[in-house]
Amino acid sequence: MKYFVSRLVALLMVVTVALVGCGNSPDGLTGNYSQDTLAVVNSLRTAIALPEDAPEKAAAQAEARTLINSFASRYRRDPAVSTSSSFTTMRTALNALAGHYSSYPNRPVPDKLKQRLEQEFKQVEAAVKRGA
Repeated sequence: MKYFVSRLVALLMVVTVALVGCGNSPDGLTGNYSQDTLAVVNSLRTAIALPEDAPEKAAAQAEARTLINSFASRYRRDPAVSTSSSFTTMRTALNALAGHYSSYPNRPVPDKLKQRLEQEFKQVEAAVKRGA
């Protein structure tokens, strides 16, 4: 029962982020750097946390790849954002996860990488809240 509930919660989080959490633009981002950064972090956490045998895992990974590309494309050329500590840390995390998805698309994200990503996500959230 606990497994079923956790899978249901994960599915609802993926659907919520896909439909509402990242705005209404075609790339899924609102244009507000702080909101977009936090929405992408939450979406990536959800995709990483899903069990490997979850039926929604493939959809969550596809959504994560789309958000990674959209986020990087939108903000890498914005000088007000691209030099901030939150953006550089976020890019490090995005590059690590995108590299794993590209190199090992059928393998689970290793625990060591999950721990590193979680640490970087916390740093990004703290920096965004500080305005850095």
